[in-house]
Amino acid sequence: MGVMRFRNVVAVAALAGFAFSSPAMAEPQVEVLHWWTSGGEAKAIKVLVDDFKAAGGAWTDMPVAGGGGDAARTALKARVLSGNPPTAFQMKGPSIQEWHEEGALTTGIDAVAKDNNWDGVLPASIANHMKCEGKYCAAPVNVHRIDWIWANPKVLAKAGVAMPTTWDEFNAAADKLKSMGVTPLAHGGQSWQDATVFEAVALGVGGNEFYRKAFVDLDPATLGGATMVKVFDQMRKLRGYVDPNFSGRDWNLATAMIMKGEAAFQIMGDWAKGEFSNAGLTAGVDYLCAPTPGAGYLYNVDSFAMFDVKGENKVTGQNLLAKLIMGKNFQKVFNLAKGSIPARTDVPLNAFDYCAQRSAYDMNVTSGNGGLLPSFAHGMAMRNAQAGAITDVVTKHFNSDMSSADAAKALAEGVKNSL
Repeated sequence: MGVMRFRNVVAVAALAGFAFSSPAMAEPQVEVLHWWTSGGEAKAIKVLVDDFKAAGGAWTDMPVAGGGGDAARTALKARVLSGNPPTAFQMKGPSIQEWHEEGALTTGIDAVAKDNNWDGVLPASIANHMKCEGKYCAAPVNVHRIDWIWANPKVLAKAGVAMPTTWDEFNAAADKLKSMGVTPLAHGGQSWQDATVFEAVALGVGGNEFYRKAFVDLDPATLGGATMVKVFDQMRKLRGYVDPNFSGRDWNLATAMIMKGEAAFQIMGDWAKGEFSNAGLTAGVDYLCAPTPGAGYLYNVDSFAMFDVKGENKVTGQNLLAKLIMGKNFQKVFNLAKGSIPARTDVPLNAFDYCAQRSAYDMNVTSGNGGLLPSFAHGMAMRNAQAGAITDVVTKHFNSDMSSADAAKALAEGVKNSL
C-alpha cells in the first residue's frame, strides 16, 4: 500500500465539549468495523452502541465474523484501497503504527485525550500502543489476559484432578482424563488459536526473559534454541489431547465444550469468560479459571483506531466515540460483559468476579517485575509479517509429524526471512 493512496486531508477542529444538541454542531456519525460477533462479544459491543446513540449519535455497525479478525482485516484493506475507510476499526499493537505509516489514520482524538487526562489514567505501556508519533490515534477499550486455563469443575472432580500449576501436572491430568474417555483440551484448529496456546506454553516452559527475547526482541538464537525445542515438545503433547473434530472450530464453540462437560480444559484469553457470563454461569462455581503455568502475564489490548475520514459528522463522531470508550462507566460495564478488565487504572473492581480481580492483581505485580508481556498471537508484540511467520510454523507443527527440532529451526528462519 502506498502512502499517498490513503492520505486524505481532514481539517479536525478540536471540540470544546460534547453538547451535540446544539444546532451548530454536526450530528456525530460513525461506521465501526469489528469482529465481535459471538454472544458475549456482541453483548459487550452493544453497550458502546447504546451509549453512542444515547448521546445523539448515529452508529452504523459493520461486524465481520471470525474470532481472529483475519476476515475483518481483509475487509478493512478493501475499504481503504477503495478510498472509503470506516470511521473506526478494531485494532491493536503495532498494526496501529503500520496503518499510521501508510497515512491512513488521524490523530484528531488527541485533543479529547488531553482534555480527559488519558496519560494519567492509563499504564504507560498501554498508552504507548495507542499513540502515533506521540499523539493518540486510537482509544483502548480493555486489557485481556491471554494465558488462562478454563475448566469444568464437575469434569475435574469426576476424574479426581485439580487445576494444574505446572505443565507436568497438566499432562498428568490430561492423561488421566483421556484414559476415562474425556477430551482433555477443547481447542479450535485455527491458526490464531494454535498461536494462543503456543505463546502460553512458551511463557511457562521458557520463562519471562525467554519469552521477551524470542517474541519481543526476535533473537535468532532464542527462537531456534534448545528451550524452544522443549516448547514444541509440549505442543506435541497437547496435540494428543484434542478431539478428532478440532479442525476449523471457532473458539467460542470450544468454550461451549467446557460448559457442556464435553471437555475438561481450554487455553484461551479471558474473552472466554464473556461466554460463560453470557450463559449465566458463575466463576468458581460453574467454571474455573487459573493462569497457565508460568510467572508472567500476556496481555492484549483491544482498541479502536480512528481512520482519516472526510465529513464533519464523522470527525465529530470519532471524538464522541473516543470519549465514550475511555469513560469510567463504559470501561466498567463493557468489561463486565466482555470478560476483560478496564484499561483505565482508576475503575473500581468490586463488581468484577474473582477471575477479573486476579487478572488485575497479577497485571500490577508483573508490571513491576518484568513479567507483563505483550501477546504475539494477538498482535501486540511484533508486526504482522513476523507474527505470521511464527504462526505458520506453529500451525504446521501442530498439524503434522514435524519434529520439534525442525520446528524451532524453521521458526528462526521464518522470522529472519520476514524482517
